[in-house]
Amino acid sequence: MAIMVQAPSRRDRLRAATTQEIIQTARRLLVTEGPEAASLRAIAREMGMTAPALYRYFGSHEDLLRHVVADVFTDLADYIQEAIHAAAAAAPAGLAEDDVWALKLIAACRAFRAWTLQHVPEFSMIFGSPLPGLEVLHEVTIDPNIDCGYKFGQVFLDLYSELYRRRSFPIPADKDIVPSLREQLARYRQLTGSDLPLGALQTFLRCWVLLYGTVSLEVFGHLRFALDDPSPMFELMLADLAPLVGLEYPLPSR
Repeated sequence: MAIMVQAPSRRDRLRAATTQEIIQTARRLLVTEGPEAASLRAIAREMGMTAPALYRYFGSHEDLLRHVVADVFTDLADYIQEAIHAAAAAAPAGLAEDDVWALKLIAACRAFRAWTLQHVPEFSMIFGSPLPGLEVLHEVTIDPNIDCGYKFGQVFLDLYSELYRRRSFPIPADKDIVPSLREQLARYRQLTGSDLPLGALQTFLRCWVLLYGTVSLEVFGHLRFALDDPSPMFELMLADLAPLVGLEYPLPSR
């Protein structure tokens, strides 16, 4: 028996469009003018609305900020997913399936850097130190249903998990992990719903530290004292990361 799905009403479509316009307006003001400029009054003025009218769509300023963060995380996750699909589509014919997954992982790392360099204010908003008035943004990571931060993190975790299942590269045994870290890894595993061994999750987080640390140093200008173009240093980081997940770098082309 076919299930009939009722299409959204015109009123629902208009409300959804207005909600998204509010989010995009708030994001633009945050990026171009800073957090002080992204008040409800300023957002309403930009849209030709009254500030009280915004409360029909968002319960508070903090609620709106959470949705802005969700929008940024979604953009980032979608950008990386597109890069992953492109890498798979461009893989040479006859390349081993596990090598294709390796190409996807490297493509995801490069896409993370590329998006960040194109969206420095947004990166600062969701990954940097809390800006004045935006401390709430760093609290929403506890609610994956609102901020989509876990959707972004899951992109990398899914790639890594599949690569581990295909290659089973060496990882630390549970007994070899520092007890305090072992407890935290167990909590992280439960939070993400992963079935990976704790040692595999430790290696995953080591890889993330390498990736995030290298990109952060570049995007915040902390490599300018020595480097005009940090691109080669980023590739060296990938070369350091690859052995952790059982890869050689550069990756095989066929």
